[in-house]
Amino acid sequence: MLLLICAFVFSFLATLLVVRSAAHHGHLSGDTDKAQPQKFHAHAVPRIGGVGIVVGVLAGGAAAFFSKTEGLALLVALGACGLVAFAAGLIEDFTKRVTPKQRLLATVAAAALAVWLADAIISRTGIPGFDNLMVVAGFPLMLTLLAVAGVANSVNIIDGFNGLASMCVAIMLAALAYVAFQVNDYTIMHCALICLGAVLGFFVFNYPLGLIFLGDGGAYFLGFWVAELGILLVHRNPAVSPVFPLLLCAYPIFETLFTMYRRRVIRGRPVGLPDATHLHSLIYRRLMRWAIGKRDAANLLRRNSMTSPYLWALCSMSVAPAVLWWDDGQALSVWLLLFCASYLVIYRAIVQFRTPRFLLRKADHWAAPVEEH
Repeated sequence: MLLLICAFVFSFLATLLVVRSAAHHGHLSGDTDKAQPQKFHAHAVPRIGGVGIVVGVLAGGAAAFFSKTEGLALLVALGACGLVAFAAGLIEDFTKRVTPKQRLLATVAAAALAVWLADAIISRTGIPGFDNLMVVAGFPLMLTLLAVAGVANSVNIIDGFNGLASMCVAIMLAALAYVAFQVNDYTIMHCALICLGAVLGFFVFNYPLGLIFLGDGGAYFLGFWVAELGILLVHRNPAVSPVFPLLLCAYPIFETLFTMYRRRVIRGRPVGLPDATHLHSLIYRRLMRWAIGKRDAANLLRRNSMTSPYLWALCSMSVAPAVLWWDDGQALSVWLLLFCASYLVIYRAIVQFRTPRFLLRKADHWAAPVEEH
């Protein structure tokens, strides 16, 4: 708990400093391009929230060093590797000139370093047919690099609204810490708690007011951290099903895969072309527009912030069964299929303007009028 508190305090202070000094660096760090279809904020906001998170993780690592916490070497190795992915995203946050391909390559390089320094490699999958390929030279390494880069990119994909990506990651980290505790892997538990504290320190400023955004640096760093902890937890503990981290990250992963399918197969467009038809975008544009019709700044902010809890609930639909059946591969596989089916049903209903009634009732309940001053 001390490590979590330390990470939270330093992340909070670092993020506060970034927010309060925005007038001096906003011309470089601000998200000033509001014309893109996935942009919803009403004014320029710093998009370097990853700085506060990394400061929190480093502070948590320092606290682990002084308290002689178990597994310090692994924590240092993961932190060093994560900085590679973070740096590529942070450069993009400042320059807007780093392509998605270059950011993915940096994340692949970070994952390769983690294989070397921390032995973070996928050794079993629990998927029929795939485990037979694990004896093929180079296959486990390639699968590991693909998985880490995919999860990191998927966290960046869902980073569209105040608190959306950061709270989803916080939920996943809490689940990782819990399962690590169940198998007495305190090293992974400490790594998860440190990052959880850092995320919560950032979350205070990100939700609901959106004073700072996660940015590519923060999204790629958090995605890398979650992916690596999931891989290490399974690799170090035979009791944990290899399907556990897959179900744990089901929301961002399936969102990314479905987006790729939708853009390339259905629309015939490039996979990397931004659009406004993610599930979170549809909830904002259709469900929240119905709930709050005005377009003044106060109501736009409320629409933004009210969108995220729907996706937190969706994320929890996969995390909860992952925590309950973390050692049962068959049960986890069934829940994974149920989650994917539920996602498609919800997406189809909203696209066809047949939003489930319970979602409409909740939106109506939250949509209290905003007083104008």
